[in-house]
Amino acid sequence: MKIDKSLLSGTTVLLVLSLLQQEDQYGYQMIAALSARSDNVFQMKEGTLYPVLHTLEKQGHIKSYEKETPQGRKRKYYRLTAKGQRLLGEKAAEWKAFSQGVEKVVSACTPQLQPEKA
Repeated sequence: MKIDKSLLSGTTVLLVLSLLQQEDQYGYQMIAALSARSDNVFQMKEGTLYPVLHTLEKQGHIKSYEKETPQGRKRKYYRLTAKGQRLLGEKAAEWKAFSQGVEKVVSACTPQLQPEKA
């Protein structure tokens, strides 16, 4: 099933902060982890991720640092700050309330909904 991209736009901060809560990561690693953990539901592009990372860093929710790879290349990693941890808590609570509200509305009509047959 193809997911409307506008649904992703309201959750990017929550998703990025959630990934960084588990471990420091670099950009492509976040894109791959998001795709893998969501069973390919979320296919975030670099053009979406990096502006979010830059904004979060500017606001003090994350910090970046460079680390050398075994191949000698430098990679920019991001880590969650205490301020970012608080924002994650707020965003997670916001998402929970939102998703529960949507579920209540949708579940009331679910018996009438049937998947389309091709």
